[in-house]
Amino acid sequence: MTLDLTQTLHLSATGFEIHKLVVGPVDNNVFVLRCTETGEAALIDAANEHEQLLELAQATGVRTILETHGHWDHIQAIPQLREAGYEVGVTAEDASMLDEAYDYILEDDTIIEIGRLRLRTIHAPGHTPGSMSFKLEDHPVLFSGDTLFPGGPGATGFEGGDFATIITSIEDRFFRPLAPETMVLPGHGDDTTIGTESPSLDEWVARGW
Repeated sequence: MTLDLTQTLHLSATGFEIHKLVVGPVDNNVFVLRCTETGEAALIDAANEHEQLLELAQATGVRTILETHGHWDHIQAIPQLREAGYEVGVTAEDASMLDEAYDYILEDDTIIEIGRLRLRTIHAPGHTPGSMSFKLEDHPVLFSGDTLFPGGPGATGFEGGDFATIITSIEDRFFRPLAPETMVLPGHGDDTTIGTESPSLDEWVARGW
């Protein structure tokens, strides 16, 4: 069965398009950001169902894979995609969760070029020590991983998680610098915006999750 890119297309604007697949037992979002001028793309979180992801990667011109963090549900398809020739980037803090199945280290506040697009890395720990988000430069789009969802921060009860840290990450790295209209594309579930979520920060702090 051939993947229908009209069905995976999630967002499009001048110069780029974003494809989305929901995979695996906990409905992980996998995104592909593609430069429509050059045909180059990056896949964010090789979560699961590697056959579908390989097909999507090949159809959209994926050149590399960017991991938002190292939790098991975000990395299940990595071995098969690396075997197919795709390189994987992850933060140093989360690299051990991948059992050496990565190719390069993602560092904070750097630019990843995808064709003529520029993705800025935003280290936003709290869900895991190495959680990384990606902001599309010159466009109001943020791939937040499991750091920010509609209705609050990601879970911090796992090993390496910390609630105070994730709140600081969201406030200092997302809410203060990013425009309210910035779309937030999380690791699970629906999109939201910075403007929708930012008024609830004090409420999240008060409830403690």
